[in-house]
Amino acid sequence: MAKIIFVSGPCGCGKSTFVDAYARHLVDENKKTVYVIHGDDFHAGFVEAEDKHSFFVDGEVSDQVLWEDILKFNWDCIIATADRALQQGLDVLIDYVIENELPRVKELAAKNNAELFYIVLTASEDVIEKRIRNRGDLDMIERAKFLKRELDSMPENIGHLYDNTGKNVDEMVAEIVLDEYGCYDKSDFL
Repeated sequence: MAKIIFVSGPCGCGKSTFVDAYARHLVDENKKTVYVIHGDDFHAGFVEAEDKHSFFVDGEVSDQVLWEDILKFNWDCIIATADRALQQGLDVLIDYVIENELPRVKELAAKNNAELFYIVLTASEDVIEKRIRNRGDLDMIERAKFLKRELDSMPENIGHLYDNTGKNVDEMVAEIVLDEYGCYDKSDFL
């Protein structure tokens, strides 16, 4: 049975770093190829003007893509890509922020008769801010703190949170036991 391992969490909590390391761990452990999807790679495909005011030409708004449309596009790409990998018999690791898209991931798992594992990485707000400052994404700090509070309080995330404050990626890989993050009952997604 194929696996979907979905890693969510706010910006700066280490999703991409963890997914890359965990993929290597799974390959070494199971001798089975896995497919990694970084949701931010789809987002990076949108190249927009640095100055949002430049979208106004002669008092009219130009062809700016709305955030909601970008998010929908990203999710459509993630689901389609994961679906294709699962149909090839590969396990799939995905990192992206899940706010209310968990039912789509559940549908993907059901469609492909795949086991679903859901991990929500979190850290203290101070640690998240420090990580974001270190990578130079200062405009993401408040959004990351908002997402941390939102994700930490969502009922569907209870039992799926992993606080990596003060932990390096090797410790995370060693501590996260996949079976503890399984989603076997559809009530987990309602």
